[in-house]
Amino acid sequence: MSSNVNPGNRIAKILSRRGVCSRREAEKLILQGKVTVNGTLISSPALNLKETDVIIVNGKTVGQEQQTRLWRYHKPLDLVTSTKDEKGRITVFETLPDHMPKVMSIGRLDINSEGLLLLTNDGQLKRNLELPSTGWVRKYRVRVKGRPTEEAVNPLKNGIKIGREHFKPMDINIDKQQGANAWLSISIREGKNREIRRALEYVGFSVNRLIRVGYGPFRLLDLKPGEVVEVKKQVIKDQIGSLTNKKL
Repeated sequence: MSSNVNPGNRIAKILSRRGVCSRREAEKLILQGKVTVNGTLISSPALNLKETDVIIVNGKTVGQEQQTRLWRYHKPLDLVTSTKDEKGRITVFETLPDHMPKVMSIGRLDINSEGLLLLTNDGQLKRNLELPSTGWVRKYRVRVKGRPTEEAVNPLKNGIKIGREHFKPMDINIDKQQGANAWLSISIREGKNREIRRALEYVGFSVNRLIRVGYGPFRLLDLKPGEVVEVKKQVIKDQIGSLTNKKL
């Protein structure tokens, strides 16, 4: 087996790039004793491997690195964006077509949110697109209860602090009042856990519908709930070619 002075890549990175799981999940699997390399059980993620080393995870041989692929998916309500759910709720990945390979979500949408979710087989791409430093804007259509005014939402445009957590400035437009509710267009660059819901609650408004309509250059457009469409290779090259080390 390759030693940790091998000039190759760390095993967690290899598993991520081959679409098995994220780097963090790979490290957990290794520590749980579920990974072997060239027939030897390994106990530490601090291991560099060659591309020719044979990796087995949970009894299944890990295939060679595949081309980067990306899908646009319209996440419906009531689905969990995780591979497993401790409460037994249905996950996004259980609803995908059988012909799709194993994929990971780029970012998350909570169970009560809907709209655009990007899926990929490339763990490095997932990691890069989730980083705030990438600078990709997440765009949402948000319905709140009440009658928001410019004065009421202005604090969010300047950035706020909730407890010890800082929320960066949001772009917010009040689109229309619809009875007891109002529709807003909101753009953010970080995507912290329940960021929009928590920020609007901070200024006195509860969210009763949240739809992500854009993530970077990709749009929800006319995708129906539950529908998934693969992004063309040329579009991947043009838009995100510099953000993955995989072949395109």
